[in-house]
Amino acid sequence: MDELLGQIRGPEDVKKLPADQLEALCEEIRKKIISVVSRNGGHLAPNLGVIELTVALHRVFHSPGDRIVWDVGHQTYPHKILTGRYEKFDTIRQYGGLSGFQNPAESPHDPFVTGHAGAALSSAMGLAAALEQRGDRDSRVIAVVGDGALGNGISLEALNNVRGHKRHFILIINDNKMSISKSVGTISTRLTKFITGRRYNRLKTHVKFLLRHLPGGLHLIHFISRVEALTKNLLVSSALFEEMGFKYVGPIDGHDLPSLIENLEKVRDLNGRPVVVHVITEKGHGCSYAISSPEKFHGVPAFDPETGVILPPPKNTKSFSSAFGESLLRLAEDHPEVVALTAAMAGGTGLSRFAERFPDRFYDVGIAEEHAVVFAGGLAAGGLRPVVAIYSTFMQRALDCIFHDICLQNRPVIFCVDRAGAVEDGPTHHGIYDLSFLLGMHNLAILCPRDATELDQMLQAAYRHTGGPVMLRYPRSNGADLELPRATLCWGKAEEVLAGTDVAIWAVGRELSTALAAAARLRTKNISASVTNTRFLKPFDEEKLLADARTRLIVTIEDSRDADGIGRIVDRLLLNSPNCGALHFSWPKEVLPHGSVPLLRERCGLLPEQIAQRIAERLSRRTPS
Repeated sequence: MDELLGQIRGPEDVKKLPADQLEALCEEIRKKIISVVSRNGGHLAPNLGVIELTVALHRVFHSPGDRIVWDVGHQTYPHKILTGRYEKFDTIRQYGGLSGFQNPAESPHDPFVTGHAGAALSSAMGLAAALEQRGDRDSRVIAVVGDGALGNGISLEALNNVRGHKRHFILIINDNKMSISKSVGTISTRLTKFITGRRYNRLKTHVKFLLRHLPGGLHLIHFISRVEALTKNLLVSSALFEEMGFKYVGPIDGHDLPSLIENLEKVRDLNGRPVVVHVITEKGHGCSYAISSPEKFHGVPAFDPETGVILPPPKNTKSFSSAFGESLLRLAEDHPEVVALTAAMAGGTGLSRFAERFPDRFYDVGIAEEHAVVFAGGLAAGGLRPVVAIYSTFMQRALDCIFHDICLQNRPVIFCVDRAGAVEDGPTHHGIYDLSFLLGMHNLAILCPRDATELDQMLQAAYRHTGGPVMLRYPRSNGADLELPRATLCWGKAEEVLAGTDVAIWAVGRELSTALAAAARLRTKNISASVTNTRFLKPFDEEKLLADARTRLIVTIEDSRDADGIGRIVDRLLLNSPNCGALHFSWPKEVLPHGSVPLLRERCGLLPEQIAQRIAERLSRRTPS
């Protein structure tokens, strides 16, 4: 099936292929990506959109001597296939297999880890400067930046600094019509002032008057209007980058392979000035269902490769994201001062329905997490109740803003932190680091729901809590209601859901289900375990924890790194206690790789049976013989 791909062992083989076979190579790459992603899940539409661009880059440049940095790295599947990783491509995003992003540990063709948006331009500029310092005049550095990532704060800071670079540095803008027009709004405004100016419009009025009295004059007027619009769009992009110190080339059709190769060859030989190449691409190119729903197929679970139908989830499942979206709709119906914000993740965080129902109360700020947080602070200062929906891994980028602009000023902002805990995408996306930063934030309350109903209760409680910021933290996993008794939610109080006499298990959020399963296995060993739903990490129920510690071994289970959440709290509380040897279950200190979460849990000893076994071993050492 992959006749040409079977010949590609590295980029040099792309150069050896006859030009008339390159289109067929692109089609083989497209089919391979669809086939593998349909089984493994992953980023489909972004990769289908850059296949021709990737082939052109490796046809023209000489990786790894020429460094290619991708932003964001989720568009590197074709790059991986063409740089010696074709035979391993079936393992992408699988435990022990290829990463879903650029990774220097995986290949010399990946100069940086590029899991988060906005960093490639700065990294590439630094690399170009280093090559210049070392006297390397031959190597090129190419940053391929998506138009959404171009609006990120780090990218804009880098663009502001690019004028000082004199050597070979190439910025390729992968413009899939998502946000490039917003990024150049200032220049657009200036050009609009000219086009709407008195002299220009007086001349235009006279020309139109004359044309109306000529045969075919109306058609000419329509043609001139179209030329005016096209000229404005072209000049806007060109003017912006020329002012910043780039030589501008484009726009170029990102799926016209001969044109891409011809223009990149010309750009490769330009000297003494950074160059920006504006490439127009289509997310999902060559795949009808990915083209029609590019957001849906941006990051996707397993699906039918023929129809694009996403495989149904198991029965009785409900994601925390969808539960949050439903709860926020109900809250907003009753309280008109509630507004919602996200950073380019409306669908992923469950805010799509809110955006449709309350378009005037919804703000998507693009890939700009710092701005989202500070903007929310301004909304709160103005008397509104902002709810910021954001992934844990992306919230890390705005930690100073959370401290300085929200917590220190005690603004009543509600943060709903999705994907808190381990995920499939690996080190750059695991949401296991946030608590180590957040527990020390002034005035910040941190709540962790066990299921969808408790999330709704906590969101309502967060709204009523006007004394400062509140954070709800929940994973990507199934949030369907647990069939357990449900105590009334009291601020700062934990909930004991199972009584026991030998050991007290404190579980955070959805780990309650893990704790209950471990307790059931302990009962088969004649060990009686109580199970407590922590509910509040801050304020924490110290009174109940200390009462449990007087008579029982304390065990904690959390979806966080190295006991950085409840484990840290418990160790501090029990520091001077006679029963200070608490047992903690969390992700290890080492970098957690990518892979399915169940497999990662097994490898890290976090399955219920593994937890029960370790608890039993600890109790046996505590019991006198």
